[in-house]
Parts: sequence; structure tokens; C-alpha cells
Amino acid sequence: MEKIIPSVKGTRDFYPEEMAIRSWLYQMLREVSELFGYQEYDGPFLEKIDLYAAKSGEELVKEQAFVFPDRGGDLITLRPELTPSLARMVAQRQRQLTFPLRWWSFGPFWRYERPQKGRTREFFQWNVDLIGANSPESDAELVAICAAFFKKTGLNPSQVGIFVNDRRLMDAELGKLGVADAEMKKQVFRLIDRRDKMRPEDWAAYAIEVGLSVDQFEGLKSILDNRELWKNSVEMQRFFETLRAMGADEYVHYNPQVIRGLEYYTGTVFEAYDLARDGRAILGGGHYDNLVADVGGEPLPGVGFAMGDVMISLVLQKYGCLPPLGTAPADVLVTVFDETLLIESQKAARQFREMGLRTIGYTEVVRLPRQLKFADRMNIRFVVILGPDEAAAGRVTVKDLAKGEQFTATVLEAGELIQKMLA
Repeated sequence: MEKIIPSVKGTRDFYPEEMAIRSWLYQMLREVSELFGYQEYDGPFLEKIDLYAAKSGEELVKEQAFVFPDRGGDLITLRPELTPSLARMVAQRQRQLTFPLRWWSFGPFWRYERPQKGRTREFFQWNVDLIGANSPESDAELVAICAAFFKKTGLNPSQVGIFVNDRRLMDAELGKLGVADAEMKKQVFRLIDRRDKMRPEDWAAYAIEVGLSVDQFEGLKSILDNRELWKNSVEMQRFFETLRAMGADEYVHYNPQVIRGLEYYTGTVFEAYDLARDGRAILGGGHYDNLVADVGGEPLPGVGFAMGDVMISLVLQKYGCLPPLGTAPADVLVTVFDETLLIESQKAARQFREMGLRTIGYTEVVRLPRQLKFADRMNIRFVVILGPDEAAAGRVTVKDLAKGEQFTATVLEAGELIQKMLA
């Protein structure tokens, strides 16, 4: 036997069982997005690497992107994220679009990362953006969408939480500590982002390396431990008031340590986590001001977030929130009694389909027990038998494999009864 060629490392095969989960998740995302008035869009899977070089960060471009030259010599990448493509699309038609834009997407992305639980090299991602609105209330709407998704899928506030901060607030607080230089603030933002990723002694050493004095470091720790800091910001006050009005506040918490690594965030930033002891990040996003201008358009504010399908699927499974998803390919199997009735069986199958029933018409003349076994193994509930007696009477026999019952009727009557039983 020849060796089977394995799939590419970090990718996934979607057998029908896995595909059912992906399709269900897509439907949940669609319903929540459309509930808030967002329109679906998508961009190309291939982009020029220059699109990401400006704002996505050096690590993403140099280490995580799948980059290759095309035949003309241009460097092309499989898209590692969607926001730069979105900015380009908006810039291209900026004078024709009606703002604010409310757009969402769900599609595949690629990053050259070390595969591990919850992280793959090929993944699907939910992206939601509100572009052309610049207010705390707009930022709150995006967080409310996250909360609505959690609520819709059955995740409650004791299981998942959305943690929020504001870079403008942090900028002001750092200014009070004497951290005024723009480059120094970037370094401190990186320091904040790494607090929970390093041992305390290593983090303290990193703070000194960045250039903080002992007093500044102590002041920074006081800022990061203050969960009431948001009250110092008028924008954050309006943000939380709006969340309460939207009924999403029970999922949301203020955390001054949320800073988000990507440099294009300029205001509100947020991340959602599994609240278990070993919980991991589920999604992240924030407010940005410069993306559209950076790709050649006119300046436009925006706020958005992204959520990968791998981690959220693990979280939903962990908390028992994935519904029982049927993988039966059809509701009805029309069997073939013998060669003389093969065409009649196909006609009956067509009639069931015309009534809207998912129907397989068996296309080979094999023993009836084998066809019944096929229906059972494929979880097809109704089996239709059209033998000589049924054909002569213009009727079919229907077996309900779930209940172990059967009845005889015309195809039209049988279809109507099956529809009622499925309902």
C-alpha cells in the first residue's frame, strides 16, 4: 500500500462532522452581524506584502506571513489578517461609499506559526468593523456585538469576559509619570502588554531596560492595578454607559493591562477571554484612526475586532455550547427494488426534492438490505420502497427508521407526512 501524502502542517481537514460545526458557527456569526445592521464583504486571499508592511508590525510581516514572489517578481502573501485589505478597499471607493460603514466577514487566513492547541497556520476568522464613526458609543457597539454572540451561543458571563481599556487614557496616565516621549511610550505599551507573559522579576528587569526609573515603575504598577481608572476618562464613562443601555455590560470589565500589541490602535482596545484558570484569548480589537490614510485614502476613524474559529470552537465545546449537529446528507432515501423500477424510483426521488425534502435516490441495483443498512449508517431517517405492488397501486411504502414504523401513501401524501414529522 502506498504511503498517504499528509496534509500541510498546521492545516485542517473538514470532514462532514467538522464542516457541520464550521457551518453552524458561520450561521451564528451571520445572524449576530446582521442583527446589528452589518453587511457581509470579503477581500482577496492574496495581497502584496507592501500592504502589511506599514501598519501590521514587523513580526507579522517578517516571521508570520507566507510570502513568495510571483512570476513578475512582486512579493505576494497569503493574507494573515483582513484589516489592511479593508482599508485598501475603502480607500479605493471612498468617495462612493456611504459612511459610517458597517461591514463583516468570515473567511480563511494564514500565518506561519508553531501549531498548538487553539492555534493553526490556516484558520477562519470573523472580522467586524465600523468605519467612519468616531465616538465611545461606536466603540461600545462593537463590544456589544461580541457580547451578543456569546449570549446567542450560550456562553455566559461567568465563562467568558470582555476586558476593555483606552490607549488615550493610558497615554495621559503615563504622561503624569513623566513618560512623554512618543517612542518611550511605545516601549512602555509593549511592557504593559507583556506583563502576564513574563515572570515578575523578568518583567521588572525589562522595565528598567526600557528606561523606567524605580519611581516610574512603581507608578506604572499602581496604574495597572487600578480597576477604577476608567472613571478618569470621559470617553470610558460614556462607553460603559452605552454598554449598559445595550444590555451588554455584564460581559464587560475594565482592565488597564489590555493594551493590544498592534500599533494601529489609537483609542479603545478590548480582548475577550475564557475565564477559566487556564483560559486563553478568544478575540481582540480596538479603535483606529489612521489605517485608511496609510493606504492612500483620506483619514477615517474606525473600530473593529477579529475572532478566530479555532479557539472559539474549543471554548464552545468545553462549555457544552455546541448543539447536536446532524450530519445526515438527506432526510429521505428512495431505494431501488429492481432493474425494472430504477427509473420510477428516480422519478419519485425527484418529486420529493421538488417538495423541498433532501433526498438521495439510490442509483445502483443492489439488495434491499444493503440499501437499508446504508440509510441507517448515514442517519437518513426515512426510507422509501417502491416495489411492484406499490408501483401498481401508484403508492410508496415509507419506513421511519427512527421510530421503527412504516406507512403506505402516494408520493405527494408521503412527502407531506414526512415534512410534518420532520417539523
